[in-house]
Amino acid sequence: MLFRLIDGRFLTALATGGFMLAVAGCQSGGSGGLFGPPAPKDPQQVAAEEGKILASELLAYCPGITLRDGTAFFNSYAKGGQDDPSKLVHQSAITDVTRSCTRADGQMTIKVGVAGKVVVGPAGGAGTVNMPIRIAVTRGGEVLYSQLHKNAVHVTDPSTATQFVFTVPNVVIPIPTARDIQIFAGFDDSPEKKKAR
Repeated sequence: MLFRLIDGRFLTALATGGFMLAVAGCQSGGSGGLFGPPAPKDPQQVAAEEGKILASELLAYCPGITLRDGTAFFNSYAKGGQDDPSKLVHQSAITDVTRSCTRADGQMTIKVGVAGKVVVGPAGGAGTVNMPIRIAVTRGGEVLYSQLHKNAVHVTDPSTATQFVFTVPNVVIPIPTARDIQIFAGFDDSPEKKKAR
């Protein structure tokens, strides 16, 4: 009798445990449980595992922008005083760069913003400061866009730094098919004919 009672309780516990496992498996969200096929993977997770870029990611992609090495400062000297601190007319510095992107008709239009300041040197004073700013867009070693722009800043008080914001609203390139585009900004006072960017 005792054996039958223990055996009955054991079978009841075993059946209850099996039912609970089956219910837990059916209610789990990831694998489909003990019965049935596994749940499909999220497309973004699959793309990430395979190293692929989704079309939605490319639609949201706006290339990064950076200052090219050695182009954050631009000095202007009085005639015959190149690199002489006492002949410095002004020093311009880029302090920040930014960009935004829009798409239409198979092309990406990039709006580039450059912010900075102008400090008057010992040989300078109030007046207009003209500075050359180059914007370039590359894909690896390929140049998609490169343009030298002239930015004029009016200095009214030589005793303080003059802030400036320069915008190029229409840098146009084909819509990227991969995340391999880089935007560069910076001062460029070298002759245009020598440029190879």
